[in-house]
Amino acid sequence: MNFYVDNETDQEFDFDVDQIVKSVCTKVLERENCPFENVSVNVLITDNEGIKGFNSEFRNIDKETDVLSFPNLNFENPGEYVIPEGDEADYMDPETGDIILGDIILSKDRILSQAEEYGHSVKREFAFLVAHSMLHLSGYDHMTEEEAKEMESRQRAVLDELGITRDL
Repeated sequence: MNFYVDNETDQEFDFDVDQIVKSVCTKVLERENCPFENVSVNVLITDNEGIKGFNSEFRNIDKETDVLSFPNLNFENPGEYVIPEGDEADYMDPETGDIILGDIILSKDRILSQAEEYGHSVKREFAFLVAHSMLHLSGYDHMTEEEAKEMESRQRAVLDELGITRDL
């Protein structure tokens, strides 16, 4: 599994960003029984202005947000990783052969402010947003109350298994 992290801000975190991305993404994929051995996920850390630009360009919402998820796979059902036969090349990195699950864009400004607002560590907020986004890349959404509860439960389980609690 390959996780590419690009921090375009000058923000330094007091934890290993690459390690958190890798452990959270890997745990989500394990829990979701992802059948692909070789996958890649791209993660960009930007600021409020940067994420606002992406949100405006790709979602026609002209405001900042905490995280954006851009899944590469289409899911009929959440957690069912299926690539239509004959379309494998459309979902594969030609250089590595990895299945590209998608892109995650995080706002460092929102990570910092939400950690303070919710009274937990920046590490916990960062990991929470990565887990949340990985579930989107795995076909989950939170458009209904039932879907939101399902995602929250899965996010909590991932972070609990990794020992990344609100206490940190």
